[in-house]
Amino acid sequence: MAERTDILWTPSNDFILNSGLKKYESWLEEEFNLRFKNYEDFWRWSNEHYEDFWESLSSYFDIQFHSNYERIIDTEEMPGARWFSGATLNYAEHIFRMKSEDRPALIFANETGDRKKISWGELEQQVTSVQAFLVSKGITKGDRVAGYLPNTPETIACFLAVNSLGAVWSCCSPDFGINTVIDRFEQIEPRVFFTCDGYQYGGKRIDRTTEAKQIAEAIPSIETVVLIPTLNAKATLDESIHWDTVTSTPSTVLTFEAVDFNHPIWVLYSSGTTGKPKAITHSHGGVLLEHLKYMHFHNDVKPGEHFFWFTTTGWMMWNFLQASMLAGAVPVLFDGSPGTPDLNSLWKLTAEFPIHHFGTSAPYLIACMKKGLTPGTDFDLSALRSIGSTGAPLPPEAFDWVYNHVKKDLWLCSMSGGTDVCTAFVGGIPSKPVRRGKIQGRALGCDLKSMDEDGNEVVGSLGEMVISNPMPSMPVYFWGDEENARYKSSYFEKFEGKWCHGDWIQIEENGQLQIFGRSDATLNRKGIRIGTAEIYSVLDRISGVQDSLIVNLEKKDGSDIMPLFVVIDSDQNEMQLFETIKQQLKEECSPRHVPDLILKVDEIPYTLSGKKMEVPVKKALMGLDVSKHMNRDASRNPKAMDVFVELVGKI
Repeated sequence: MAERTDILWTPSNDFILNSGLKKYESWLEEEFNLRFKNYEDFWRWSNEHYEDFWESLSSYFDIQFHSNYERIIDTEEMPGARWFSGATLNYAEHIFRMKSEDRPALIFANETGDRKKISWGELEQQVTSVQAFLVSKGITKGDRVAGYLPNTPETIACFLAVNSLGAVWSCCSPDFGINTVIDRFEQIEPRVFFTCDGYQYGGKRIDRTTEAKQIAEAIPSIETVVLIPTLNAKATLDESIHWDTVTSTPSTVLTFEAVDFNHPIWVLYSSGTTGKPKAITHSHGGVLLEHLKYMHFHNDVKPGEHFFWFTTTGWMMWNFLQASMLAGAVPVLFDGSPGTPDLNSLWKLTAEFPIHHFGTSAPYLIACMKKGLTPGTDFDLSALRSIGSTGAPLPPEAFDWVYNHVKKDLWLCSMSGGTDVCTAFVGGIPSKPVRRGKIQGRALGCDLKSMDEDGNEVVGSLGEMVISNPMPSMPVYFWGDEENARYKSSYFEKFEGKWCHGDWIQIEENGQLQIFGRSDATLNRKGIRIGTAEIYSVLDRISGVQDSLIVNLEKKDGSDIMPLFVVIDSDQNEMQLFETIKQQLKEECSPRHVPDLILKVDEIPYTLSGKKMEVPVKKALMGLDVSKHMNRDASRNPKAMDVFVELVGKI
């Protein structure tokens, strides 16, 4: 009985039987006489017979191949695996085959209160016109097209038009700085550049026409600039073409260019905080199969449901958000701050539409918890089926808050993946219970294990997150990366032939798991490795602590020192709060988790995608030249790093 005390939610029999996962399992039994004892048995089959698994998805989802494949996979080696050789298809075509007159294609909202539903007819007409415009500019298969755009329907229309031609899409959010954008786009040499005139965030209207002009001028490959007005309908930009002109381009019918399964679909980027951003290139077929799998089986998204994820266009979750259209769902786009006018704004939105699947980051849920919000009481969330959380480990207390203050009968899907694969490796399993502080399990087709330093699999103890088999959505390459040098060094140096993701993970016998933060930011404390998430989990529950960051600094004499940096409420007694922090860490973790000193700072530096910059802070405190080891423009709040530079030699 004691084992069940951590169970916060158990799926009903109807929930399991009506899930996309169960329907696929039943199909496998009917078609191939396959039967599985439980989900873990199912997961093992998908990896021990991974060629059969991925081939079965192409049949189950009726992939529209324009020419059929000759082999499922060319080689099992990573990197270098090529999937479904000979097959041709188009990602956008699979989105448009889900169009329906019974539901809108997109729903849009922003922080100013604007609401808009885009019909499939409107979306198709806009995409067709943009496609015709691009063709008039000579854009063909393989050309790159870039966007400096917010999360709006126009941005999705641009992507779909680019994708329909077999051209390659890449996008940055307009809150990115000039050099940050140039560092990314100059690698891929785009021919067309879609930009906005600005964006609104936190009640402020922020003009970006100057930045857009400088970006366009700095990248020689850009031949055509298109201005999409987002702040001012009459906005202008020198030598640009107005969006109205683009959408008025004479067009007839939307067509889809059949491209190789492994043909590039888009280029995403690593954070770029400690070096030039990696231009991560995915394939049409790879992400199509992966997104169909994850949306149907691990998010259980159904036709007509409203799927929301709070994201900007600079985060892979924007790509993942529109993938919900593959399942017949309606993406809910939101542009603005989740805290304007207050943190309840997104919960209000959830009740309004209503939203069936609510996606966000772990820090947002933690912030709502710390503010004492009670959205389940304040709003009608009866339609809400699931909450997805990613971006950082979700602490047990946030699980409690969701079930106590959002909704009791709710599927909380803590998940983790990355820009590297544009999906999640681990996340929701609709046939399993949700346990406090735990991710439900590993996704089908992802042969993920926890390994010790010697490459041995470990169960029930901390290890490196390692993937042994190739996945179709792994990058086909990094753009411009000769002989895959950066690709190999990023994932394959630690364990030969295996993908090492750089996260600490602990997997239990029953398949549930926890992630303890980045292994490259590990706190090596007197020979004991500590995941930073262990410490943040405690600090997140301490009243008065707004934010925190911890590192461990190894000194030349072999000693080390572990400072903790905290942002605290202005009304707090500093000394008392610091003592509380030490006591809580000692009692709930161990004496090794107690920092050597605690320092108050005004803010913690974050990447543009919302991750704490632990490694850059550590490098700064070790006296490394920040200008060489960190790109400030790749930080959401670059001035936050100044205090750490000033502390060099003082800790």
